[in-house]
Amino acid sequence: MSRFAEEQDPLFRRINASISFDRRLAPFDIEQSRAHARALRRLGVLDEAELATLLEALDSVASELAEERFEFRDDDEDIHMAVERRLTEIVGPLGGKIHTARSRNDQVATDLALLVRAHSARAIALLEELMEALVGMAEAHRDWPIPAYTHLQRAQPVYLGHHLLAYFWMFLRDARRFHQAAEATAEMPAGSGALAGLNWDLDRDGLAADLGFARPATNSLDAVSNRDFALDYLYAASACAMHLSRLGGEIVLWSSQEFGFCEPSDSFASGSSIMPQKKNPDAAELLRGKAPRVSASLASLLGTMHALPLAYSKDMQEDKEPLFDAIDTLEVCLAAATRMLSGLSFDRERLAEASADEFLAATDLADVLVADGVPFREAHGIVAGLVRTAVGAGKQLSELEDSEMDGVPEDARGRLRDSLREGGTLEAKISAGGTSSARLAEQLEAARGALSGIRG
Repeated sequence: MSRFAEEQDPLFRRINASISFDRRLAPFDIEQSRAHARALRRLGVLDEAELATLLEALDSVASELAEERFEFRDDDEDIHMAVERRLTEIVGPLGGKIHTARSRNDQVATDLALLVRAHSARAIALLEELMEALVGMAEAHRDWPIPAYTHLQRAQPVYLGHHLLAYFWMFLRDARRFHQAAEATAEMPAGSGALAGLNWDLDRDGLAADLGFARPATNSLDAVSNRDFALDYLYAASACAMHLSRLGGEIVLWSSQEFGFCEPSDSFASGSSIMPQKKNPDAAELLRGKAPRVSASLASLLGTMHALPLAYSKDMQEDKEPLFDAIDTLEVCLAAATRMLSGLSFDRERLAEASADEFLAATDLADVLVADGVPFREAHGIVAGLVRTAVGAGKQLSELEDSEMDGVPEDARGRLRDSLREGGTLEAKISAGGTSSARLAEQLEAARGALSGIRG
């Protein structure tokens, strides 16, 4: 029986149904239904035989779904109704008892929390693989100089290992954000009913423990309307995708003929339909291109939740597709980034040639003058004049004659030239977190320790 005298318009059924995408929640819905059935047994709604029958039937439904034998119907509005409908087909009217003491409002919120927890853990595992690859590459290239840039202009040389580890620390922060997203699912919505709670004294503590939640949600209105955990996941995913885009963007630049620093493997590049000489770094470009798609998912859910009155509104059905798309996009990008890095090869000779540009040592020359007692701003101006003179004469800084070193104290000129020796600039960066060999060794050790912490 229904309160409605007219059938639903097919267009309304089409816009209202979510089964085409929320079927992805099926494993979590089955898991929740098993735990709910056990809670109903503790409540006395089910006896032991009924519980056993329902659990066996839920196992059958789970198998049908996993093996893609589950037959969805046109009138299956969502995954929750589809599972209950199939359960009733298998066990008869007993299947209708499963919805005692719950609403689809708290059911879907719980399913989503379980999904976010699972995929937060998956993101952390994928990040761990990527970070391990970065540590290995940094170790292998710990003494390879490379120019670092500001404004896409050569700025100062660093070791390639130091540069690669910059991404390690970005991704470590991402892993921590995913930990926080998982922690945001600690409170279980189940047992909140539609919004006001239940007429049944359901063992919510036992249900929470059964499903791996830390505790039941405190307020039923908040529980069914809360999607903060999904927003937390999407923020973590957006930041992570942005970091992947920076890595991808750098590889695109580095692999161009203009830079010539590295080359992707054939398995992560493509050719041109018209230019046979081309080898395009498409995987790296896609790391760039997919990042806005993930952040758009965050914006979409923020927009959906904006100004919604408590508790549940049908708008919240729009929480799933952006979340699911972000999950899929991020996970394939993380896996692809790890595989792409493993096949990336660097041109040591080209890196050394680019790093040998003496103009990259300009700051070091100023520091030599500062050590000689010259105020830094004055030293900066003196070295700027040396650079201008060298550029005008078509010389390297070390080729300047004493007569061309205006403003440089006579006893400092030799020290200036000495500071330009190969490797001197790199090894002068002795501050904690700097690129010198000793500091890079410390950083590698810290990175390996951080990896162990993630595993622990």
